[in-house]
Amino acid sequence: MVNKRSQTKMAENADLFALSTEMKKSMEKGQEEMKEGMKNGQEEMKNQIQGVKGKIEEVKNEVQRNIEK
Repeated sequence: MVNKRSQTKMAENADLFALSTEMKKSMEKGQEEMKEGMKNGQEEMKNQIQGVKGKIEEVKNEVQRNIEK
């Protein structure tokens, strides 16, 4: 027969294990959200860079036209 103290300790350990599992799931979810946020940020930066490259090309062409006049 298991004594009362052992039963209490086993229950506490089970609670801690459940809490640990819940925390792990929460951390994994947070990591996935961070990855997704970083991916979206990278895409936004790529789009902005493309926009700047387009503006630079426009200015370059305008300067070239003015030089050729």
